[in-house]
Amino acid sequence: MDSEAQIVSCLHAALADLGEEPMADDAVRNIIGLGLREAIDTLVPGRSDDFHQAFVEAYRAHWFTSESSMLFAGARETLEIVKQSDYLLGVATGKARRGLDRVLNDTGLATFFHATRCADEAPSKPHPQMLLDLMEALDVLPEETIMVGDTEYDMEMATNAGVAKIAVRSGVHSGERLDRHAPLVCLDRVADMPGWMATAGLISD
Repeated sequence: MDSEAQIVSCLHAALADLGEEPMADDAVRNIIGLGLREAIDTLVPGRSDDFHQAFVEAYRAHWFTSESSMLFAGARETLEIVKQSDYLLGVATGKARRGLDRVLNDTGLATFFHATRCADEAPSKPHPQMLLDLMEALDVLPEETIMVGDTEYDMEMATNAGVAKIAVRSGVHSGERLDRHAPLVCLDRVADMPGWMATAGLISD
């Protein structure tokens, strides 16, 4: 999803609610992909558990009243093609379960995914636990798994879990940052994935 503007706006609002000094968009944008606790530790390190809880509550209040983000062009069609090719699909996200459920319900994408894991159910990216949990739930091995992501945190999680990775440049981290993690390919758009998979022999033309 193209959720960058929604997330940045809600993070700015939560920081303001707690009396923090305004931050540059780039600093806030850079933590997209992390769980909220890890985001807080990056943006305003050294805070108490009470601060963490207040920040989480403020962010979620803004997020659940904000307008939903739009899917990237071709995202739904890509999921349809990959699922029809008998791949198992999972989600590993920095969102909490309640937030992911909202997104899946708003977009109607819940039926595409065989398993999901959230940052309030396992350590957040770049820790590998969410991917390890998904592989266990779906009974697949690391060498049978590909992580698709648009941040360095996604790439690091995949490396830590011992799985291959596809990078997509439509997120907040540049292609140069993504390429450092040696993905199989770095695509401009998620809609480019079926074409690359066909070329790589992973799906039929």
